[in-house]
Amino acid sequence: MAWLPNLWAFKPAVESQLLKGKKSFENITDTDVALDVRQKGVDMRIGLDIASLTFKKQVSKIILMAGDADFVPAAKLARREGIDFVLDPMRQTIPSDLNEHIDGLRSVCAKPPKLRAINAADTQTC
Repeated sequence: MAWLPNLWAFKPAVESQLLKGKKSFENITDTDVALDVRQKGVDMRIGLDIASLTFKKQVSKIILMAGDADFVPAAKLARREGIDFVLDPMRQTIPSDLNEHIDGLRSVCAKPPKLRAINAADTQTC
């Protein structure tokens, strides 16, 4: 098996206790660390793909399924070059700076059952 560096990290609460001196390194246990498997560099690659498609004029519309502000530069570039940029945040709220750089906002996936139940309960109490 290949060596995978930097995959383990202290849990946030444990890190805070260590920094405040409330916990010592001698008392660290297996439950104090967690595997950190976040995808690194994926947003950058998607942004580069958006830029490439835009500059090569291979598309007239881009539909991005995401919702974080990391895509503001890519959305801004695409719109400035005349591309219709639509965002599907999968029913999540999006940052205002991302909202100002898109042409459309639409979630096409169905509401999760839990949200449907909450919304149904809200309408029954009104």
